[in-house]
Amino acid sequence: MHNRDKTLAHFGAELASSAPSPGGGGAAALCGALAAALGGMVVSLTVGKKKYAANESALRELGERAEKARRELLDMIDGDAAAFAPLARAYSLPKDAPDREPILEEALMHAAASPLKIAELCCEVVEILESCASMGSLLVLSDAASGAALAEGALRAAVINVKVNTALMHNRSHAAALNARVDEMEKEYAARAAAIRASLGY
Repeated sequence: MHNRDKTLAHFGAELASSAPSPGGGGAAALCGALAAALGGMVVSLTVGKKKYAANESALRELGERAEKARRELLDMIDGDAAAFAPLARAYSLPKDAPDREPILEEALMHAAASPLKIAELCCEVVEILESCASMGSLLVLSDAASGAALAEGALRAAVINVKVNTALMHNRSHAAALNARVDEMEKEYAARAAAIRASLGY
């Protein structure tokens, strides 16, 4: 069964258990999906209102983007768990196994790629919420602000989960490049998420 087919109660229980996954990356993906859903909510409660008719086309496109991001982030809950599995297997290899280090290095790179994708999707959600904040109904702008807060938290959590893997990589130039990439994303998009809240009075 895919994580996206499970109830939140089931997912939460798994997250709280001693199982190695789901973990921080899956939690980040879920929070990002909720942020995207709040963007979709703003769109759904704005389209069709005469007052916002001039933005109808742009809002519908925005709603499609929000839904796509929501679905992709939900898929990444499973994606993150799947990316962690080879790493868990690599750690279980005997320490004196001759191929342990290259297998572990490859698994670390694979494991880092998943939260990197989650972080990228969270940046997309922040962009969506910026448009929601500028075009959405005044009655639901607090939901755009709430989405921005969730997207920022999800982004920061995803960055942490990239760095927990890069910290163990032997290829330090690759690790440094990944760290620089997520640091830049976090700096820009966390600030943009905070700006959304500030612009809406939160």
